[in-house]
Amino acid sequence: MNLRKFVFGFVPAAVLASSLVFWACGDSDGSLAAGEDPSSSSSVVQSSSAKVSSSSEVVVSSSAKKPAESSSSSSENAAPSSSSVQISAESSDSGVCTNCDSYTAADPILVENGGKGSVTTYGSITAKETSLGGACNYGQTNIQYYAAIHVNVSPGDDKGPWDGGAACGGCVHVKAKTPDGWKEVTVRITDRCPDANCGVDLGGAPASDIMGIQVGRYYGEWEFVSCEGVEGVWGDSTSIWVKEGASEYWSIIQVRNPKDMVKKIKIHGVETDDIYMLEMVVGTENFWTVPVDVLKTDLRYRVVVTYRTGTDDEWIIKGSELTVPEANLYLYEHRKQ
Repeated sequence: MNLRKFVFGFVPAAVLASSLVFWACGDSDGSLAAGEDPSSSSSVVQSSSAKVSSSSEVVVSSSAKKPAESSSSSSENAAPSSSSVQISAESSDSGVCTNCDSYTAADPILVENGGKGSVTTYGSITAKETSLGGACNYGQTNIQYYAAIHVNVSPGDDKGPWDGGAACGGCVHVKAKTPDGWKEVTVRITDRCPDANCGVDLGGAPASDIMGIQVGRYYGEWEFVSCEGVEGVWGDSTSIWVKEGASEYWSIIQVRNPKDMVKKIKIHGVETDDIYMLEMVVGTENFWTVPVDVLKTDLRYRVVVTYRTGTDDEWIIKGSELTVPEANLYLYEHRKQ
């Protein structure tokens, strides 16, 4: 697994409260004041603070899920927690902390190529189920290491990295403070987490790796990385998938199991000089619209997908192949000869 390192801040030194009600980021949607530095020596948790049980995949829905208890098999069976909360950083370098599962809810903070704030889970830490595709619309996958990323920085501002689904398929290296020090995992983004205090919401396998049996809201930091060479984030070979309902009059496509998040898709004619820059679909996240002129022909096209890292994948595809509903056009079968 390719791991990258961060420079980390301090966790709050002493956070006291009683009768806390905690909620998971989940697939949808106190606390430190927005933008408050988590390294401050102390803060008081408001009664509305959320202790999130995170899930590696935030489900596509907009409803927040309750936190999973360490003994439960799903977030739906979880009960809110009520207890005093204290967080103390014993070493800012080692990542060792106490009551690490009770990090105070706060708005995530954006940093270059990543962020810091809450790391949570809403799924089972024992079942370690595979991703169902989430808001990225991937459908059933074999991916065990997946997560949701926050939509907002402050509530409703849409300034988070989700960006209407543009984050889909990207990988994030996450590290969080635990009683044993920093623990790290790399996950693929398959979902969105619109909870105002969500940062990264983990699923079963990665949540267990970081939280063990003590689920909750942890302080963490994350960075976007390439998915290439990372175990656990691949569900199948890279492919272009055509959405159901496609025809010669309408078709939208997505890239499944990409090397990284997709930045642009361009179609070049092989027998012609035609060039088309595809646009992301508004409202149907993680899909791109294919021009009708391409759909109405059996001519061949070069479909060039450019990733966040600047690397490309290239398919040779007939225009008519993009009209077949649920066609899965694997890269290894359509490479340029």
